[in-house]
This record gives sequence, C-alpha cells and structure tokens, in this order.
Amino acid sequence: MHERLKKIYFIVLAPALFGFVAVYLLQRHLRPLYMPDKQMAVIAQAIFMLAVLVALAGPIFYRALFAHRQRNMSDVSQAVLFKFECRLTVMVLITPYLVLAGYFLQLPRLHLAATLLMALYAVYYYYPSRKRIGFDMQIFRAKDVLAIDRAH
Repeated sequence: MHERLKKIYFIVLAPALFGFVAVYLLQRHLRPLYMPDKQMAVIAQAIFMLAVLVALAGPIFYRALFAHRQRNMSDVSQAVLFKFECRLTVMVLITPYLVLAGYFLQLPRLHLAATLLMALYAVYYYYPSRKRIGFDMQIFRAKDVLAIDRAH
C-alpha cells in the first residue's frame, strides 16, 4: 500500500511542478496579465481560502467522517484504508495547483506566500511515509498492511 500511495502522490504532484516551470517560461516571454485591483483582491482571497480549506479543514473533516463511518467496525480492511488514504492524498495535493494558479495570475505577495505555505504544509504532512501510514493503521485498527507490502 505504501508504494502505491507514493506512486499516486508523485503522479498527482508532478504536473503542478512542471506547471511552475511552464508558467515561469511563459511569463518571461509574454506580457504580464492585468486585472483590476478589486477583481485581484477577490481572486486572491478566494484562492487563499480554498488552499486553507483543501490543506487544513478538508482533511480534518474527511478524517473525522471516515472515523465516524468506521466506528462500529472491529477493524478496517486494506482496501478501505487504501481508498481513504488515496482520496486524502489527492485532496491535499490540490493545494499546489492553487499556488500554480496564484503564480500564473500574479497574486499579491501576501496571498501567494500564504497559499504557498498551505501547499508546503500539505505536501510535507500528507506525504505517504511508512510512519504516517502506520499511525493511520493504528488509529483505524487496520490489518498489518505494511507486512503485506513487504511480502510482495
């Protein structure tokens, strides 16, 4: 499970990283976008709030919802836990794309920096390490998925 989650993690994250290179090259050769200040302020706040929602509030709510659904189960199957971890990973990796959109739109530095911090938090904290997955296995009383991974 660990290796499959890492593969999904990098597959979802890679286009955002390549997007930063593409936007940087585009901005060097094209005129900057112009947007009225009022529009820019609304867009900047919306992108930042979406980043907070996707990186912080969404995963907490989703984890609580998953725990609530599993509360009467004695344990969680490998397939159910993998599905949960996969959805959680994809959810938080939306944040780098929000930073990419902010970089492309040339948001004010405060909003862009705050969105970048949310993305760095999401990318770091939700990296599918053995330790984090093991912790989730413990919390949700999952079968020893790591031992199954090592056997394959």
